[in-house]
Amino acid sequence: MTQSTDAFEVSSDPARLDRDLVHGFLSRESYWALGITRETVERAIDGSIAFGLYENGVQVGFARAVTDGVTFAWIADVFVVGSHRRRGLGRRLVEAVLDHPEIRGSRNVLLATADAHGLYARYGFAPLAQPDRYLNLRQPGREPFGPAARPPEA
Repeated sequence: MTQSTDAFEVSSDPARLDRDLVHGFLSRESYWALGITRETVERAIDGSIAFGLYENGVQVGFARAVTDGVTFAWIADVFVVGSHRRRGLGRRLVEAVLDHPEIRGSRNVLLATADAHGLYARYGFAPLAQPDRYLNLRQPGREPFGPAARPPEA
């Protein structure tokens, strides 16, 4: 699936991804995956529907969705490289993800963000209506994140 406008396009063709760019951004620039290993990024991409945002064929953004295509989708690792921010490209990327047939048909779409609530609110995302129904299982020692991103150990 490819969506194109002017010099920018979003594609879910995994063969087009610049995996060096994705790993580099996630491991060194993101707040949520600092220190993530290349192997973990590769496995995450391979187990997801991955989206690249391209300007004239050069990747400048990324997102991925984990889904069963019907009932649930988790959107993760959304980013636009710094030199391309503040140009509406994050919106284009999110719109393409939400428009993908396997995401669009999902009953429940979740994501997590520390700093982009406004971006996602325009698409209907809101804090959990019943947060007490959602649980999180963290696997100690299995997180690929660097020390700065890990919660303090008890």
